[in-house]
This record gives sequence, structure tokens and C-alpha cells, in this order.
Amino acid sequence: MCIQTEREALLQFKAAIEDRYGMLSSWTTSDCCKWEGIRCSNLTGHVLMLDLHGDLFNDVPQRYMRGEIHKSLMELQQLNYLNLSWNYFSNRGIPEFLGSPSNLRYVDLSYCRFGGKIPTQFGSLSHLKYLNLAANFLEGSIPRQLGNLTQLQHLDLSYNSFEGSIPSQLGNLSNLQKLYLGGSYYDDDGALKIDDGDHWLSNLISLTHLSFDSISNLNTSHSFLQMIAKLPKLRELSLIDCSLSNHFILSLRPSKFNFSSSLSILDLSWNSFTSSMILQWLSNVTSNLVELDLSHNLLEGSTSNHFGRVMNSLEHLDLSDNIFKGEDLKSLANICTLHSLYMPANHLTEDLPSILHNLSSGCVRHSLQDLHLSDNQITGSLPDLSVFSSLKTLVLNMNQLSGKIPEGIRLPFHLEFLSIQSNTLEGGIPKSFGNACALRSLYMSGNNLNKELSVIIHQLSGCARFSLQELNLRGNQINGTLPDLSIFSALKTLDLSENQLNDKIPESTKLPSLLESLSITSNILEGGIPKSFGNACALRSFDMYNNSLSEELPMIIHHLSGCARFSLQELYLSGNQINGMLPDLSIFSSLKTLDLSENQLNDKIPESTKLPSLLESLSITSNILEGGIPKSFGNACALRSFDMYNNSLSEELPMIIHHLSGCARFSLQELYLSGNQINGTLPDLSIFSSLKTLDLSENQLNGKIPESNKLPSLLESLSITSNILEGGIPKSFGNACALRSLDMSYNSLSEEFPMIIHHLSGCARYSLEQLDLSMNQINGTLPDLSIFSSLRILNLDGNKLNGEIPEDIKFPPQLEILDMQSNSLKGVLTDYHFANMSRLDLLELSDNSLLAFAFSQNWVPPFQLTNIGLRSCKLGPVFPKWLETQNQFLYIDISNAGIADMVPKWFWANIAFREWISMNISYNNLHGIIPNFPIKNIQYFLILGPNQFDGPIPPFLRGSMFLDLSKNKFSDSRSFLCVNGTVEALYRLDLSNNHFSGKIPDCWSHFKSLSYLDLSHNKFSGRIPTSMGSLFHLQVLLLRNNNLTDEIPFSLRSCTNLVMLDIAENRLSGLIPTWIGSKLQELQFLSLGRNNFHGSLPLKICYLSKIQLLDLSLNNMSGQIPKCIKNFTSMTQKTSSRDYQDLSYFVNTSYTSGPQAYHLNALLMWKGSEQMFKNNGLLLLKSIDLSSNHFSGEIQVEIENLFGLVSLNLSRNHLTGKIPSNIGKLTSLDFLDLSRNHLVGSIPWSLTQIDRLGVLDLSHNNLSGEIPTGTQLQGFNASCYEDNLDLCGPPLEKLCIDGKPAQEPIVKLPEDEKLLFTREFYMSMAIGFVISFWGVFGSILIKRSWRHAYFKFISNLSDAIYVMVAVKVFKWRHRG
Repeated sequence: MCIQTEREALLQFKAAIEDRYGMLSSWTTSDCCKWEGIRCSNLTGHVLMLDLHGDLFNDVPQRYMRGEIHKSLMELQQLNYLNLSWNYFSNRGIPEFLGSPSNLRYVDLSYCRFGGKIPTQFGSLSHLKYLNLAANFLEGSIPRQLGNLTQLQHLDLSYNSFEGSIPSQLGNLSNLQKLYLGGSYYDDDGALKIDDGDHWLSNLISLTHLSFDSISNLNTSHSFLQMIAKLPKLRELSLIDCSLSNHFILSLRPSKFNFSSSLSILDLSWNSFTSSMILQWLSNVTSNLVELDLSHNLLEGSTSNHFGRVMNSLEHLDLSDNIFKGEDLKSLANICTLHSLYMPANHLTEDLPSILHNLSSGCVRHSLQDLHLSDNQITGSLPDLSVFSSLKTLVLNMNQLSGKIPEGIRLPFHLEFLSIQSNTLEGGIPKSFGNACALRSLYMSGNNLNKELSVIIHQLSGCARFSLQELNLRGNQINGTLPDLSIFSALKTLDLSENQLNDKIPESTKLPSLLESLSITSNILEGGIPKSFGNACALRSFDMYNNSLSEELPMIIHHLSGCARFSLQELYLSGNQINGMLPDLSIFSSLKTLDLSENQLNDKIPESTKLPSLLESLSITSNILEGGIPKSFGNACALRSFDMYNNSLSEELPMIIHHLSGCARFSLQELYLSGNQINGTLPDLSIFSSLKTLDLSENQLNGKIPESNKLPSLLESLSITSNILEGGIPKSFGNACALRSLDMSYNSLSEEFPMIIHHLSGCARYSLEQLDLSMNQINGTLPDLSIFSSLRILNLDGNKLNGEIPEDIKFPPQLEILDMQSNSLKGVLTDYHFANMSRLDLLELSDNSLLAFAFSQNWVPPFQLTNIGLRSCKLGPVFPKWLETQNQFLYIDISNAGIADMVPKWFWANIAFREWISMNISYNNLHGIIPNFPIKNIQYFLILGPNQFDGPIPPFLRGSMFLDLSKNKFSDSRSFLCVNGTVEALYRLDLSNNHFSGKIPDCWSHFKSLSYLDLSHNKFSGRIPTSMGSLFHLQVLLLRNNNLTDEIPFSLRSCTNLVMLDIAENRLSGLIPTWIGSKLQELQFLSLGRNNFHGSLPLKICYLSKIQLLDLSLNNMSGQIPKCIKNFTSMTQKTSSRDYQDLSYFVNTSYTSGPQAYHLNALLMWKGSEQMFKNNGLLLLKSIDLSSNHFSGEIQVEIENLFGLVSLNLSRNHLTGKIPSNIGKLTSLDFLDLSRNHLVGSIPWSLTQIDRLGVLDLSHNNLSGEIPTGTQLQGFNASCYEDNLDLCGPPLEKLCIDGKPAQEPIVKLPEDEKLLFTREFYMSMAIGFVISFWGVFGSILIKRSWRHAYFKFISNLSDAIYVMVAVKVFKWRHRG
């Protein structure tokens, strides 16, 4: 039995530890000597050993502890063995009290993430023989007190961050056998040094192992190297990364530098050796080496044959990551003892037969067992290899081997491992491979093998079928289906993934009897799984992810239920088309992992379905399962991870939790139920004692969370985002002491924020690292948040926070991301609020319009931000000086911030001299000239408008990918557009609404990638430059509202990617080019309105099948509207906002990982006024505007086929004939204007079918008959029908009889009305006469040519007046 005081000490130690993986789970019984990791004295009962090493970085399952080492360990006075390695103590210092137990002989604290310094108290452990503190974050100097540990035999301080000189007191450790110093996980040079005058190392005469890694000045001390060489018992020496060079080493005379004959292993990797002469030097100073590592140097060239003859013990030579060529291998051919040669990542560029010929020219061909030549540029195909009679391993991965493997080649008789992955070999596998009787592993993944699998299997079915244990053919183009594999009696692992296997797997196909792992992922296999697979009694892992299996799951499970049900541990069937319900799975007694995600499983899970008793992980994501989760799932006592994301579960959450509350509540660690339709509110979850991750996001949880609800004690991550939860957060959430991440964004929480923080301020304030409450309705002001000592991410975006920010609150000191944008916060933020926030990386406070910043004049923030979002805050009027200290930001948005100042030069320099900046400083009152810099770094997007910048555009801005300089006062574009050098990165350029004038510079051939160009709303004049035709990637060209003249240049026909062309509101003339239709067939938006184009509409315009907006209004076009407009395919299709949800246009860039989106906008005449249409609104607007031209003829009936048309304007033309009778088919019409034409006939009754018509104008035509009644046509104003003399019916006052206008009674005007009419009429005539007379008389006095023009005008005017008077008199007489 253990001693009670020591038991209590151990329990105190346990209480301070966070034991997630149950390493101390046995520490509950009365006898602590029987606890895991404890060993006691059989005589006294004292604890002698504490071995609690973890598996922190190893493959899953990980197993480690974290937390604090309690001082109660001081009570274990007889402790002689302490091992806490590979645990996680999070940069805590090594406790000083660990230097107290005087009997300690063995201490291992390696790989624990300890920080700080080595406690000097360790120097008091006089009996210590083993001390390992490697791979931590220890810093400072190595304490000289370690020299007191005279019994020490093993000291490992490598891979920390020590600095200063190695203390000479280490020379007192005369018993030391192994010493490991230096090394770093970082790329910086080692800070640990040696003192050249010290001789302490020569005292360590017992040393057998010495490692000096990354010792920064070892390359300057000849004497120290000589001391190393004289150590009499040294067997292993490592001088990694010490900057050793040829010059330094070769300057040492071999006669004065002979290593001990005991030295057998030498590691000189990661140095700066350049010449292979180092090999000859080594052969002169140490000829007994067994292992030599010179990898990661810069070695090149061949060495003399002397090296091979002298190094008669060398077995392992590592020359990887150097610059050797194939011919250099000849100098290694005579090392007759060499077993292993590693030469990956050199410059072997010759063909493989030549390289192997050089190597096989000496005796090494008989001794070589392992040859690694991967990651070179070796060409050719595979030669005969049988000359290497002892070769067991050959690795040729990642080369450029190509062609078919010749049938005649032979493999070495003893070859066990052959890997030729990631080459471009074609065809199949030669039969000779099947005759390699010792071959155990064959890896040929990542080639272009394209034979049928059955042929490949046949070729391998020689004696290799008895030896082959691993066969990897992944990532080829192998086709056919799966043949019988049972002849491979030793095969354990088979990978056929990522090929083109197809069809059903034949029922006759059998698997090898010893097969443990089978992967056939990402093929095109159909049907189901044959019953024979269920008879593979050794099968442990079976992966058929991403095929086209379509059988019902119950049948698949039935076929696998042979003896495989006892062996199978992992089954992956995700990404198929498997349907049916989830059957009973309990017969699979060993199954631990089951993945059925991304299939078509449907219906409810039957209550009778049971899970395997050992199942640890179950994923059924992305299916169509309904209902809830059966109670049997809660009885899966080993279940650790359960994922049902993205199904159609609709049960209430309390019921689901109840069903899972069997023994699974003790094992379940991860539960994912997001993306379903689960409703109800959040129940009590505290019974799940092991649960660490819970995801309930994207469901329909509603109501308030009850105050009584508790969270699991070990819960680390809780996500309930995108539900409909109301109220606040219960106080019990604040008592979840392990909670690290809480995401409740996108709900309807409405509690005041101070109350929420108060409820979370239990022990969760110490653990919480991420808190996301964005997109709720949380109100109230900002409380003090500094109590959350671990909080790194705080997101309160899109709430209703309001009120003044108190002057005395602080943010958490560990905060890295602070996002409170889109609230109503007000008040002033000062330096005080941001004190001690040295880790802040993202600050996003945009759209708090009443929030101001008032920092001290010379305040230097403690942080360096990468993201700065202060849009619509109060930063001005002076440009913020504190931004001068921020030189690491990649994103900054200070738009609409009330800044009225010149931008300082240091800000522009910060942008110019760095890369990949995204900047938005628009909507301020920034002014002045932007300076230029002699550099063109790539920037992401720069938005500078609207502001008041003037002068020339500086050329350094050409490095931007997206540049918006619109709505400024720039006046010179030539210096920007025409400076020498091509522009590779600029994809979007907006120079609209500036003060540019004169001709558009003809320099566009410099811009190789431009996709979007906006020069609209300037004062450019002259012709459109021909060089714009060199913009082959151009998708959008906007030149609206300038003074451009002449014709559209022929060169634009080369811009075949154009989606939008807007050159309206200019003075362009000529015919509309036919090539617009024949060449620009991607056009969706064409606006040529308000110019001087004439002639008829070319028939080839109808080639624009994708056109959505066609505007030719206010020109001088004539002729008929072509019938082929029915070919406007896009206008024949009805669309809705759902069709264009978040639709964007994309440009492919060379600088980003994927395409970059941009939106379109257009200024259109809509319902009588110019309006800007953007993004989806524009995409929904399918419009034809041919108004104010001279088009004639009838409206073509083909227009009835444009069902998707939203706006049609044909007004102010000379159109004749009837309105098409089936115009009512255009049920999407919102705007129809046919006014001021010469249309006749009645209004078609089909027009009543357009129920969404908002604007209608049929006035000033010759329409007749009754306006269709009982429809919305009566809802329009009478002016929409005016001046159609024979039109009658509401809303007109003129009544109809039998569908015709009634005879109007003659109304006799009173005499005074006649007098009034006559008086006004003749007064107007008199005034007009006088003005006209003096106008003509004055003109005649000025110029003779005007005289003729005015007389002609008067003649025309008199005719018009005569007609007008006659019509007026006729009307009045009939009314009379």
C-alpha cells in the first residue's frame, strides 16, 4: 500500500491537471501504487516512479495532459524517476520545485512546450543521471549550475531557444556519455555559441554521443573541432546546421585532425559544403565511418576513387538535397560495403539507364540494398535492374520517367520494395514484375497506366502473387472492372483509387484471404458490393468513397455480413448513390468507423436499427434522412463522434438528446446535427460527460434557452448559429469551465449585452477563446470585457448595440479579432481602451456612424493590425496619424469617415512599397495630388473615389488588380496610361466622373489583362482609340456621357469577350457595324443611345442571342425592325430573382487562386427618369429601347416570342399597322411605351393578360375602338391613351356604343368663351408674328445664307399652323 500523504499529493497533482484523455482515470482507488504511471518500493511503499509520458504529436488517438504541475510533487521525497514528456504545458515555466526531490535519477520533460528558463535548482539534483529538456520553448542562457551534476550521463537540451555561450562548467560532467545541445524549430540562426578559448569539452572523456546543432560560431573555431576529434570514445557526432563550409574544413590539416577510430556515425547535414572534396577530406580523417549524412548542402561534382577504397566500413550514405548529377555516381561505384544510398532532390537529369550504368560500374552493385533517387528530373523508362544483385529497396518517385515499361526488363532477385510513384509511365505492368519472387511492396501511383485491371493483375500473377503484400496503383487511368484477386495469397493492402474502373463488380470476384485494407475510391463502379467481399475474413479497412454505387444499403450490408463482419473496423461508402434506410449494423462486432455521407439514404431511421458495439465514429452527413434519432443509437457505448449534418431531421431537440442519453452519453465527444430541421429549444446537456464539440447550427431551434439548462462539463465548442433562438444566454453557460468557443450568431437574441456578459462571467471567462454573437438583436452598450483573460475572437457584428462606450472599460488583453461593425455604438474610443492589446490583428468597427476615435497625438498602438475596418466611423477631419505605425495591414477601409485632409506621403508609401493591399478610402473629402513612387507592386483593390484628388494619376497605381478612381478631380490620365511597360495585373479600372478632357490616350496595348474599363462621365472628345481593340480580355467597356465623335472603330471587333458595351450620350455617328452582332456574341448589354447613328438596324444584330438590354434610343435610325429579333434567346426566357441570386461576373487572374467577381451597373431611362441599375436588378431587366428614331413599318409579330421582356419602348418613331394581337404573351412586361407612332386598329385584348404592367403609354397614335374593360387597363391615367381620336371607354371620358365612340353632342360655346378663345388666339398669333418677323429681319441683316434658311422655315411653319387651327376649329364645332 502507498503512503497516505503521498497519495494525497498525487491527488492534488491530478486536480491541477486537465486530463482530457483519461490518463489518470485509474487514480481513484485507495492504493496509489497500482495507479497507471506509478511504481512504488516493495519495501517502504514510497513512490519511486512517476511515468506519465503522453503522445502529444503522434497520430491519433492522441493522449496527453495539459494544465499545471502542482507543487505537491515535492512530497514525493523518494521519487527517483520522473517522465512527463510529450504533454502540453502551454509555455508555462518549468516549476522550480522539481529541483527539490534529492533522490531523482531520471528526469524527462521533453516535448512539453515549457517556456521560460531552466530553473537553477536543477543543479542541486546531485544523483541525477538522465536529464532531457529537449524540444521546448526554453530561453535565456544554460545555467552554469548544471555543471554540479557530476553523476549525469545523459544531457539533452536540444531544440530550444537558448542564447549566449555554452557554460564551461559542463566540463565538470566527467561521467557524461551523451550530450545534445543546440537546434531550433525556427528558421533563424542559432543563438547558442561556444567560446573559442574554452577547453571544457576535452574533459568529457566518456562522451560517446555528441550533438552540436545550429551552433552559430562553430565555423570559426578550429580548436573546438580538434577537441571534438580527440574525444576517445566518441561514436556518434552531429554538427547539423553549423554553417560549416569547404573553406573552413579543408583548411584543417588531416594530419592534425584525426578522429577517434570509434567514430562510426557522422551527421554534417544542413551546412554549406559545396565541393565533393569534402568526401576526400573525410576519408583522410575518419575511415571507420558506418553512417555519413551530408544531406541539405550544396555539394556537386565527383570525388576520387580514393574515397571508395578507404571508406571500407561505410554502409549508409545520405547525399539528398544537393546538386549532384548522374555522372557523379560513378565515383561512388567502388564503395564495396555500401548498403544504403540516398540521393533524392539532386540534379539528376540524365536518363535512368545511364545513371544506373554509372552506379553499377563498380562493386557497389553487389552490396547496395537501398537506393533512393526520388524527386529528381530523371528521364527515360525503366531499364533492366537485375545487375544489382542485393538490392531490396528502390525508390524512383517524382521523376520524369515516361513511356511503357519494356517487357524484357528484370527486377533484382532480392527486391522487396519498388516505388515509381508520380512519374508519367504508360501502358501496363510487365510480366517480369510478376516473376519478382521477393517483391513485397509495389507502388506505382500517380502515373498514366491505362491497361485494363484484369491484364495488370494477370501480369503480376507469377511467383509475386505469393510474396506481394502491398500494391498501390492509385491515380492512374486503369480501366475495366474488378477481377478475381484471390490468387494473391499474401496481399494485405490494395489501393486502386482514382482510376477509371467501371461497371458492376462481378459476383465471382474474390478478395485475397489476408487482405486487410482495400481502397477503390474515386472510380466509376456501379451497382453494389458482391457477397464475396463479405467473406474476406481479414478485411479491416474498406473504402469505396466517390463511386456510383446505387444499391440499397440493407443489401450492401447483407453482402458484407460474412466473416468480414468480425474483422471490419473501417467502412467508407460516402459519395455514392446508395439509397434505402439505415439497417441494423450490430453484427459488425469490430467496426469502429462508418462513413455513409453524401448518399441518398432516406426515410426515418428504424427504431430497431442498432449500431456496432465498438463503433467510435459514425458519419451520415448529406443524405435525406427524416424524423429523429432512434434510442438504440444512445446505447452505442463506444461512440465518440456522430455526424448527421445536412439531412432532414425534424424531431424536437429534447427528444433527440433523450434518445442519445444511454451509455453513449459517457463516450460521445463530438456531435454534429447542423443543417437539419430540428426544432424545439435547447435542453439540459450536462449528462454528456465527455462531449467536447456540439454543432446544432442551421436548424429551427426557437424560443428562449431555459435558465436551468447546463452544458457538459468538458464541452469546448458549441455552435448554435443560424437558428431562431430568442432572449439571452443563461447563466449556466458561464459555468462551462472548459468552453473555448461559443457561436450563437444569426439568431434572434435580444437581451442586453452587459447581461449576456454577466451570465458568461463564471469560470468560462478563463477558458473562452472565441465568442460569436453576430447578426442578432442584442442591444445595450459595451461593458468591460477584460475579465475574459483567454478571449481571442469577439464578433458582435450586426446587432443593435448602442449607448456611449464608457471611458474606463478595456478589451481582453489576448484579443486578436474584434468585430463590432454594423451597430449603433457611440462615444469616443481612446488609447486607454486599447492598452495592452498587443495581439490585436483584426479591428472591424465599420458602420457605427456615431463612434469617434480620439487618440493621443503621438500614440503608438501596441498592436500591428492586418485588417482595419473603420468605415463610417468618425476619424476626421485630420488624417489619422496612428495609422503611420501600422505597416502590416493587408486590408483597410476608412471610407466615409469624415476625413477632410491631404493624405500624408507616408500612407501612400506604405501602400506602394508593400503588396496585396486592399484599401478603401472613398466617400471622404481627401484632396491633393497623389505622389508617385518608382515601384509597381501588386495590390488587390484600391478604391479612392469619391474624393477630391486632382492632378495626374501616379503610375505606381498601375500595379493594382482593381482600381477605382471615380468621382474625383483627376485631369491627366496620360502619365498613368502611357508610361512605358506592360501592365499585367490590372483587371478593373474605373476613371469615371473625373475632369479628363481631350482625346482618350491611345495606349491600351500596354494593358494585357484589363477586363473592366469605365471612362464614362468625363469630357473626352475625338475618336475612340483603335488600341482599345487590343484589350482581348475586356468584358465591360463604359464610355457613356463624353464628347466622342466619329464611328465605332473597327478594332473593337477583336474584343470578343465583351458582356457590356455602353457608349451612349456621345456624338458618335455612322452606321451601326454589322460585326457587333457577328463578333461580339457574348454581349448582354448594349447601349448606343443618344448619339447620331443612322441607317437601318443590321440583321446580324440578331446574332446576339445573350442580349438582355438593347438601347438604341435618340438616334437617327430608320428602316424596319427586323423579324429576327426572335433570336434574342435570353429575352425569350422568363427569369426571377432566384435565378440570379448573388450572380456575379468573373475574371480569371494569374495572381489569385480562383476567379475574381465583379458586378455590372448601367444608367438607364426608366419610367421617365434616368436610374442606376446594379447587380441582380440589372440582370433581371430585359429591355429593348428603340425610341426617338425613325423606324417605320409594322411592329413585327415575332416580338411576341420575347416572353422574358420587362421593358419595351418603341415610342417616337414612324411605326404603322396594328399592335401585335398576342402581345399579351409578354407577361413579364412592366413598361410598355408605343406612343407617338402611327399605329391603328384596336388595343389587343391579350394586353389584359399582363398583370404586372406598371407603365403603359399608347398615346398619340391612331388607335380606335373600345379600351378592353374589366382589367387594370382602366387603372392607367387617361393621358396614356390621349390623342387617339377613335378610342373610347374608361378611363377616357368618351363613351363607347357597340365598341365605337358615341356621337358627341354639339355644345354651343357661350359668347364670352368665344371671345376669350379669339382674344387669346390672336394675341398669341400677334406675339408670334412679331418675334418671327424680327427674328427673320435680324437674320437677314446678318447673313445672306440665313435669309434663305429662315424663309424656308416660315413657309413650313405656316403650313403647320394652318393644320393645327383647322383641327382645333373642327373639334370646337363638333362640341358645339
